[in-house]
Amino acid sequence: MRVLLDECVPRRLRLYLTGHDVQTVQAMGWSGKKNGELLRLLAVQGFDALITADRNIQYQQNLETGGPAVIVLVAESNRLRDLIPLVPALLTILASIRPGALVEVTRENQQDNEEK
Repeated sequence: MRVLLDECVPRRLRLYLTGHDVQTVQAMGWSGKKNGELLRLLAVQGFDALITADRNIQYQQNLETGGPAVIVLVAESNRLRDLIPLVPALLTILASIRPGALVEVTRENQQDNEEK
C-alpha cells in the first residue's frame, strides 16, 4: 500500500510501517498544502492512504469520493513515543482499509487488537 504521512506526524513513524511504501509530505515537497489540495495530490500520485493526527480533517473535507483513505491517529500527543503504541492497530487497519474511508486509530483500537 502506498501511504503518505502528514506534516503533523513524525517522519520517523515510517520506519515502523513495514511492508508499505511510505512517503512524507516533506519528502514529496508538499509542505504547507491545505488538506483539500493534499488529498487531490494523493489521488493523482496514486497514494492509497493519508496518515494524519489532524482530527478536524473529517469536518473539512468530503472524504466519501472514493479517493485515498484517511487514517487519523488519536494519541496524547503527536510525538513518536505516543504514536508507537498505535502501530499494531494501524498496520491492521492498513491491511483492510478501503478507498475514501476515514478511520481513527486510538488506544481502544490497540486494546481490541491485543484481545484477538
